[in-house]
Amino acid sequence: MSDRVLSRATYGKPLAPVRTVHLGLGNFFRAHSAWYTEHCSSDWGIAAFSGRTDTHVAELSAQDCLYTLVVQGKDVQTEVISSLSAVHTGHDLAAWRGYFASPDVTVVTLTITEAGYVQDSSGALDLANDAVAADIEALTRSPLEGTVTTAPGKLVAGLLARREAGAGPITIVPCDNLVKSGAITRRVVEELATEVDPSLLDWIDDSVGFVTTMVDRITPRPTEEDIAAVTDLTGVCDRAPVVTEPFTEWVIEGDFVAARPAWEESGATFVGDIVPFEHRKLWLLNGSHSLMAYAGPIMGRETVYEAITDPVLRGWVDEWWDAAVQHLPLPADQIAAYRAALVERFENPSIKHLLSQIAADGSQKIPIRFVPTLTAELEKGIVNPGATRPIAAWILHLRGYGPVGVNDFRADEVKALVVDDEAETVTNVLKWLGVDNDVVASTVLRQMHEILAA
Repeated sequence: MSDRVLSRATYGKPLAPVRTVHLGLGNFFRAHSAWYTEHCSSDWGIAAFSGRTDTHVAELSAQDCLYTLVVQGKDVQTEVISSLSAVHTGHDLAAWRGYFASPDVTVVTLTITEAGYVQDSSGALDLANDAVAADIEALTRSPLEGTVTTAPGKLVAGLLARREAGAGPITIVPCDNLVKSGAITRRVVEELATEVDPSLLDWIDDSVGFVTTMVDRITPRPTEEDIAAVTDLTGVCDRAPVVTEPFTEWVIEGDFVAARPAWEESGATFVGDIVPFEHRKLWLLNGSHSLMAYAGPIMGRETVYEAITDPVLRGWVDEWWDAAVQHLPLPADQIAAYRAALVERFENPSIKHLLSQIAADGSQKIPIRFVPTLTAELEKGIVNPGATRPIAAWILHLRGYGPVGVNDFRADEVKALVVDDEAETVTNVLKWLGVDNDVVASTVLRQMHEILAA
């Protein structure tokens, strides 16, 4: 183990002034938006807060907020990322409110996963959620000091502090796998604000922007072997490296109401209509990921690489893609090129993307990744097996097949759909997804048996 450590004195740029706040100090953020900010010509320091866990806060603090990005393609490349100027635990609400109260901070980015928006089945803020209810009570009682734990609660707490300080406009930039993520973020924030202080709504309308983004870069959880390899490659000890692939994409739609980093200098694309890009990524990349994540472990596969190189699973992925692309309003040659690029990315043996990592929070992923295609096909009078098989695999996952347990923030709710009788379980899950069709149910049941027999 090397005794050389990352420090500003030796590696990276000097600390930049904090102008962006980020919630969700995970590997994807550090491989994606932090990388884009790193490569901007302007000085935009990020104050990053952890999400569900405090992973990497201590390690990054000890390394002057620096970390090594390891890009694993045909060749391995390393880069020290220095765009983080401060890191905090998610419960450091004094620091959170302090940044929001600063006129220097004009952008808030989020990587909190689909579950972090705490929506109910209708897409509204889940007011029945205990944590949401606790946040509402805390902010109603003490708007500027109440203790909050959910992402919508933290955003409202920050906006209350900003309004109080007169710090000016600010733009919120969600970077999660959601269609129209800006509208979703606005909705849950405004619905929580309505419960706490309805007068905040007019201020939000005047002073807060919500943009929508599509993000893409496969970023697996680093292993101890990855950490050791960084030391071998660089001669520097780094306890918080990030491993990623060469490919990266960021598409952004919407108006920023205040200054922002020049992310287009780093390759981000600003568009007028993001929906085709969202659906392309959500259905083709994320959808195939979920299909492999639920079917693969049952077949003894642990990583995306192992799954996509299995001929049976590869056939199921193509079957799903064939169904989904019928509803993508993009040129056929672009879709074909994107599919080919996905296979090449998935077949990168250096990226050990665990299926167990992808399988988390299926209750949030299955409805948006597969149900739109399934229902669109049903409207044509077709039960498309490519659109039903991922649901069959998820039901097997809920029933306990494979070595990966159900890791879902709605685990109690979705596991309650599972009963001893397979057919009844299928009916329960389909109705929960808003699908009530006997032919779909019989197709899903048959495909469950096919997956188990594969």
